[in-house]
Parts: sequence; C-alpha cells; structure tokens
Amino acid sequence: MLKEHFARNRQMAFVSGPRQVGKTTTCRLEGTDYLNWDNTDDRRLFLRGPAAVAERLDLDRLRPHLPIAVFDELHKHAKWKSFLKGFFDVYGERIRLIVTGSSRLDVFRRGGDSLMGRYFLYRMHPFSAAECLHVDAPSEPIRPPMPLPDADWKALCEHGGFPEPFLRRDSTFTVRWRGLRHDQLMKEDVRELAQVQELGSLEHLSFLLAERSAQQLIFSGLAQEVGVATDTVRRWVDLLERLHFGFRVRPWFANVAKALRKEPKWFLRDWSGIDDAGARAETFVACHLLKAVEGWSDLGLGRFELRYLRDKLKREVDFLVVRDRKPWLLIEVKTRDTALTDSLRYFQSATRAKHALQAVMELPYVDADCFSRTEPTVVPARTLLSQLL
Repeated sequence: MLKEHFARNRQMAFVSGPRQVGKTTTCRLEGTDYLNWDNTDDRRLFLRGPAAVAERLDLDRLRPHLPIAVFDELHKHAKWKSFLKGFFDVYGERIRLIVTGSSRLDVFRRGGDSLMGRYFLYRMHPFSAAECLHVDAPSEPIRPPMPLPDADWKALCEHGGFPEPFLRRDSTFTVRWRGLRHDQLMKEDVRELAQVQELGSLEHLSFLLAERSAQQLIFSGLAQEVGVATDTVRRWVDLLERLHFGFRVRPWFANVAKALRKEPKWFLRDWSGIDDAGARAETFVACHLLKAVEGWSDLGLGRFELRYLRDKLKREVDFLVVRDRKPWLLIEVKTRDTALTDSLRYFQSATRAKHALQAVMELPYVDADCFSRTEPTVVPARTLLSQLL
C-alpha cells in the first residue's frame, strides 16, 4: 500500500496502529531516512525546526529518486501539526514523508494548524487470515476464497495477530508479551499522551474492558464499578480507543423498527487473552472486519463502516458492514452452531442488505465464494475471512 501510495501521490502517508503491530519495521523498510521523536538527538533536531531537519536529510542534493523519510512518534510533539505543515509546504517537492505513531493520527490533538489535503491515512492492523494469504493491495473489496494452512489458523486463534506472538507461537511468550504490552500502554503511552491523574482507576477500567469484549458498553455501570463520574469513563474509553487498546462498534438504526440507538459494543484489539469461547470468536471476527472496512476505505474502494444491529425485542445480529452509506453485509458469528438464526433473516429483510452470512468458527474450509449467495447462508469463518483484507 505504501509503495502504491508514493507511486501515485505527493501527499504524506500517515500510518497509525496499535503498539507492537509492526509500524516502525514496515515503514523503515520503505523509507530511506528515519527520525524518531523518542530518540533524544532526533527530538532536539525536530525542535530546531523544519530547516534543521531538511539540512540533516540533505535535501539540497540532487538525487535520481526522491528520498522517503520516516518520522516516528512525532505526534508526541506538542506542535507536530505546525511542524509538518511548514516542512511539507517548503520541502514537499524534494522528499516523500511517512509519519507513524501509536495514536490515531487523524484525531490526535484536534485544532491548530490544518493538514487537510497534505496527507492520506493508512491504518495498520495485526495479521488477519487474508494477510496470511496475500501481500498485495486489492483492487476490489472481495477476493476469491483461499485455504489457510491449519497451523496459521490455529496460531491466529490462539496467539492473536500481533507479529511477535503470532510468529513465535509459544504460549508462555504470548502471555508474557500480552502483560508487558498492557503495562507499556498504561505506564508509558497514557502518561505521555494524556493528563490522567487517577492512573490506578484508569487501569482498573482497562481490566474491566478486557473482561467484557463483545459486550455492550454501559457507561453508568462502569462508572459505579470504577468509582468515577460517568463522563470520566466516557473520556477514558475514548482515550483507550485512541491508543488502540480496543474499539467501539455502534448500532445501526436507519429503517429498523425499535432499533437501539445509543449503546455501542466494545471489542479488544487482541483477542488472544479472552477466555470465553463465544466472546473470543466474536472479537476475532470483529478485528478482521474492522481491518477490512478501514483498509478498503483507506485504499479508496468506497466508504465503509462497521456497525451492529439490535432492537428492543432483543433480536440481534453481531455485525453489519455498511458500504457507501447502505447496508451491504450482515454477519452473525457462532462457535459451532450451524442452525441459521431467525434474527439474520429478519434484519436482512429490514435493512435490505445484499448478503447475510452466519460465520461458524469450527466449520472446515469450503472452496466456494461466500458472496455468491444473497439469501441467508451458513459459511465457514475460514472461508469468509480469507476473502477480506
């Protein structure tokens, strides 16, 4: 995706994603120069201003190809937008830029200088079933199905999609890595990116959210358990989402009678530590779908959103993919149940979504296109997820 970006565009590439997902490794492979805000020497250079950075990158020298510089964790700089705006406006024709960081770069530090028109955002995710099979950027959202090796499928389910535990495939290492990543998030990222006075209470909230992946968020209930105000819990959940600890999926209610409108569902970014089989399966599919809708949107293949459906009669479908503001794909996740749910039929009729699929985790791969069917259909999760991003 980065290669295609710089072959076609002059804009900066912003690469955002969770800690330890491989952003720095990937971007350095594409870049010719690397500067990191966390490096003391590089930080002094950034603080001296765009001209000093341009001198360091030797931009006055004629080259056969434009250099590609990587600015890592620059969003920790209080005036990072002003710096980038000035640097790009003066030197943008002599260099290509990748800006990467562990916060959501599209919303961090709102206000100040606008970077509109100067960058495209790419959101990086852990490995998915499809990425184990393909490394090219698709030209269409849906790929043909392909069988994923059993070892890779098992590793994804047990160790998650973050590169180190996925590749090591060692249970002891995965447990230790997961704990260390959580500690780094709470003790480093939160301290550096937000002024939170009650870190102990925030950490308690993070443990509660880790236990409740694939459940609805009831902010008032969480506030009582943590012992803080409801508005504080809302701000903290927003902070944890910005730091990619988890993400919210909001309900879809257009043209659905008695649909819920407010309560979002919460999902962890790392499904490997979830004990409940049903919650783990739903989170596993949620992460794959989020990667697909964000990747398709970043590639310009359309405007995609991830939602869910539930009404006051407690009928529910786990996920709805909205394509160009219209319901397109309904997905219900099951661990092993192959009996088609009535809710899937009902909500397909209500939303007029083109596809309605019940993805079953324990079904073996079937070499058939899940998207060839428009009526509600039971499909193997392995087949469905191989066709995404």
